[in-house]
Amino acid sequence: MVPAAAQDAPRSECLAMANATPRATPVGLREAAAKADEVAITYAGHSTYYIDTPGGVRIATDFSGANTTGRLPDIVTMNRAHSTHYTLFPDPHIPHVLHGWGDDGQPAKIALRVGDVYIRNVTTDIRRYYGDDSSAEMIRDGNSIFIFEVAGLCIGHLGHLHHKLDDSHFAAIGRLDIVMVPIDGTYTMSLDGISDITRRLRASVVLPMHRFATPLEEFMQKIGQQFEIDVRTERTLTISRETLPATPTVIILKGV
Repeated sequence: MVPAAAQDAPRSECLAMANATPRATPVGLREAAAKADEVAITYAGHSTYYIDTPGGVRIATDFSGANTTGRLPDIVTMNRAHSTHYTLFPDPHIPHVLHGWGDDGQPAKIALRVGDVYIRNVTTDIRRYYGDDSSAEMIRDGNSIFIFEVAGLCIGHLGHLHHKLDDSHFAAIGRLDIVMVPIDGTYTMSLDGISDITRRLRASVVLPMHRFATPLEEFMQKIGQQFEIDVRTERTLTISRETLPATPTVIILKGV
């Protein structure tokens, strides 16, 4: 198990891209790079997605050990808001176990490079109780949004998010090309709240998770007509920076 606090962090390309002017890439170079830089994202259920990088690194998000597919991941991320989003007894053969919470009341600080992927976190607060009662006591920095930078893609997993994000959160997140958002509207945060966040992030691809409560139609109405919808019959999305949709698109991968 690796400590949450990392040493000197490598530079985040996603933060750099967020502050840079758009770059144009010749069509020929885009086509040549697309296959080599493809990332495979597989929905395993609940809020667990598996990310397979071009370099062969496998990541599982919000890993509890319950939602699995294929080989054992090399990296797992966890959030502690609910027992279905973490385990204190992961398979000892998993090399990198990343907690979204810190020790001794300190926030988690993750900036880790494994193979061709760079992983960092942005901390968020969690409620001590379920529901959207704003008076409930919060645990400051009790959870994390995880960001995976690989093959020129910026992939964000919002985790078991319990509150709206402010400008400092958005600045720390930077640019996201793909974002995984919880749409239950109850155990995490309200559907209005998560819809506002989704619109502001303006990622090219939105991958819903925590899909057990909210009808997809209601989520789509909330985020607005500027988002397309793409319902797939497969559990895996294979994508590269060069094949991102031109219009922001909610992609629904097959459930389990």
